[in-house]
Amino acid sequence: MALRLKKGTYLDRDISWMFFNSRILQEATREEVPLLERINYLGIYSNNLDEFFRVRMAFQNRIAESRKKVNPQEREYARRIIKKIGTMNAEYAGKFDRCIETLHQSLKKEHIVMVNDDELSDTQQEFIRNYYCERLNGLMFPIWLSAIKMFDEETDENIYLAVKVGMKEKGTKSSCDYAFIELPVAQCGRFVQLPDCDGNSYIMYVDDVIRYCLPLVFEGLMFNEFEAYAFKFTRDAEMELDNDPRNGKLQKIAKGINSRKRGEPLRVIYDADMPKDLLDKILKKLDLNHWDTLQKGGRYLNHKDLMKFPDCGRTDLKYPKWAPILKKELSDSGNLLQKVQQKDYLIHVPYHSFDSYIRILQEAAISKQVKEIKITLYRLAKESKVIKALMAAARNGKKVTVVIELLARFDEASNIGWSKVMQDAGINVFFGVEGLKVHSKITHIRMKEGPDIACISTGNFHEGNARMYTDCILMTGNRNIVRNVSKVFDFIERPYIPFCFKELLVSPNEMK
Repeated sequence: MALRLKKGTYLDRDISWMFFNSRILQEATREEVPLLERINYLGIYSNNLDEFFRVRMAFQNRIAESRKKVNPQEREYARRIIKKIGTMNAEYAGKFDRCIETLHQSLKKEHIVMVNDDELSDTQQEFIRNYYCERLNGLMFPIWLSAIKMFDEETDENIYLAVKVGMKEKGTKSSCDYAFIELPVAQCGRFVQLPDCDGNSYIMYVDDVIRYCLPLVFEGLMFNEFEAYAFKFTRDAEMELDNDPRNGKLQKIAKGINSRKRGEPLRVIYDADMPKDLLDKILKKLDLNHWDTLQKGGRYLNHKDLMKFPDCGRTDLKYPKWAPILKKELSDSGNLLQKVQQKDYLIHVPYHSFDSYIRILQEAAISKQVKEIKITLYRLAKESKVIKALMAAARNGKKVTVVIELLARFDEASNIGWSKVMQDAGINVFFGVEGLKVHSKITHIRMKEGPDIACISTGNFHEGNARMYTDCILMTGNRNIVRNVSKVFDFIERPYIPFCFKELLVSPNEMK
């Protein structure tokens, strides 16, 4: 008998995600969590929310605005979801603001003091002026709002100051002009540590550093009145892929990355104290529509930077660091490839060291008993040891095949760059099949003698991720499992041939 589900049994996926992210916000309110870890949770919450709006809210907005390709029921449902998320987002934003105010007070009790541009002592003012001359000068330039039509070239990764400058003389009415400044967070970070004083550590947002230094930024233009207010926006992150058959997959995605940079803004957060004349000019350049999100915020935005909040040497306000364990049986000087041929090993990162997997690749790269290496890659570290091992294997005359997923969201440009590096090193790089996204993380090492070796992971072959996320990596010489792993690569390379898997569940067919 068919199972009948009551109405309301399931939550919409996007509503469910909002509840999930609110759990992260709850962690920031728990007093038993170390203070600096609570601040880190606020950064994670904010970063998650940015990506949610770029991807999921952008998807709902496209449905809500569609007039042709979507039926009326879907369009109406998307509009209800957008309204519900807007209500939840406003509620959570209030909780976030209260939480961050509480944490600032708690920091002060621990002698870590946040100061703004109106609270500086004479010594601190001199430090800030020197900091501007040595670090900030030449890194940022105001752009007059009258000089641009839209915010087409600006990234949504950063935060901006909307600036109102004026020139006032005695007995005359003040004349003003409007500009915006992109904060140089990538070069200088979001927080500036001032010299310690009287047992206190002092921290200042770079936003306030620039507010204080606005007379230096506009030096020589005779302005004597300055106001600056933060704003940020989020773009639709969907890529527009062309269907030109003359372009390959790599070329299409490379073009798609550029289209994402020009995605339409769909959320704007601004300092609630921003004067209306300045706000109107900013919003005119962003051209929001009825379904986009316009949200009042506080003096400081882009709270994802809280994930890099300086600890001022106070390790007692963080969780103690645990060094990953290098399993004893994998840490000696014996031949690791031979060990895996004889016995299975399971690594549980970050509690176990990811170095064991790196060592497998390093041995495979130089061992004369290895004929071939195949691997699937989804996300990679900036200085990837995995890639270096594969390139060394190729130079040592081994056949190396890499299936790299170009559509790993927000890592597309990185993966395109790595694919070119690997191709130049003589590695056979395979981009998969149109319409088939390869999420699996597997490695197949073909040996000259004895059983082949397979590594199956729940997480990316990424050294950075392996220090942060919990994942398992199975290293095995089991012939049946290895044979199935080999079939996965055959399936990716020749998807039109039917394959039967007995040891693995392989999507899309086997997972049904």
